[in-house]
Amino acid sequence: MTPTLVRQHLQHTGPPSRVDSRVRARDWAEIQERMLVPLHEAVYERLEVGGGTRLLGLGCGSGLALLTAASRGAAVTGVDDSSPERMRLARERLGPEGRGTHAHDDARIVRGTPADLAGSGEPAYDLVTAFEPVGGVAGDSEGLVEVLETAAPLAERGAPVVLVGWGPPERCATSAVLRGVGRLAEPLRGGGGWRAPRRDELEEIAERAGLGLDGSGRVACPFGYADVESAVRGLLSTGLLDAAVAATDEVQVDKELTEALHPHRRRDGTVWMPNVFRYLIARTR
Repeated sequence: MTPTLVRQHLQHTGPPSRVDSRVRARDWAEIQERMLVPLHEAVYERLEVGGGTRLLGLGCGSGLALLTAASRGAAVTGVDDSSPERMRLARERLGPEGRGTHAHDDARIVRGTPADLAGSGEPAYDLVTAFEPVGGVAGDSEGLVEVLETAAPLAERGAPVVLVGWGPPERCATSAVLRGVGRLAEPLRGGGGWRAPRRDELEEIAERAGLGLDGSGRVACPFGYADVESAVRGLLSTGLLDAAVAATDEVQVDKELTEALHPHRRRDGTVWMPNVFRYLIARTR
């Protein structure tokens, strides 16, 4: 499977975007979401996810990370309050009411927040994941501490909680592309434009949420696309450039993206951008 990336933020604080949310959700699921699969697999391997694991996925989106865990035997629950279109795709993939061929009877997809799971009588979770990378757009970590604080009581004491962030810009080719195109959002004065990740940002978020720290790792997640058009569609589907679209229009952003991707186009027409993502393992107390 060709690596591909990035999901929608747990809470997006930028301006409303002038985009077709259904098209974006489909592009995310069909082009971009699989880019973080190497990271999902690395985390699941390190934490020995398998039969008996009860996993709670925060900001689960269209559910590929949940599907990967379920294929390893885990019982998965996904919660998200940001994109109804992505949630619908997650239900098609996993839910018993869905039409997907990989439905899992014990999978739950809940539109809302972790608070909506409280008092359900379900056994405690032994793994919580927040695979939405922080450190790519202004405001992308806002609200995450509160979400983690709400989710922690649903998990066993000492359960791992996984947070994910972009690696250093010099090791993420996509960062330069997002930074360049993100300048179109400057008239909005910080309303969702690109930002560099901060060192120890994941640790700060975990500590503010009352979690203990228990290790970290880095995983190569290159973004690979069949052609420039697919790359443009995939990157737009992340939501990381919504502020630029709101500040200008989609035609202008498409043009800027196409130009920014030119250095990453290979002779066969494919687009390849090496990236490194970082994950942190925290623990509930």
